[in-house]
Amino acid sequence: MITRLVNQLFYFYYILIILRIFLTWIPNIDWESRPYTFLRAACDPFLNIFRGVIPPIGGMLDISPIIAIVLLQILQGVIVGFLFRLGL
Repeated sequence: MITRLVNQLFYFYYILIILRIFLTWIPNIDWESRPYTFLRAACDPFLNIFRGVIPPIGGMLDISPIIAIVLLQILQGVIVGFLFRLGL
């Protein structure tokens, strides 16, 4: 039960990050309006960790979300696997 819930939370966060990535391709979005403020508040703290380490390629192409998603998948595997082995 807990393992499934944690796994679903990871999945939900993946969806938020991917939605955040797609919305950056739309130039006229007002990031200070709802629901975009929630999306920024949920995703940017995690993505900023990688943006500080990996600069955009050519000043335009930000690959930090790719690295963030890969790390998130690794964390998901470790945490969900651990919970599964505990029988939760």
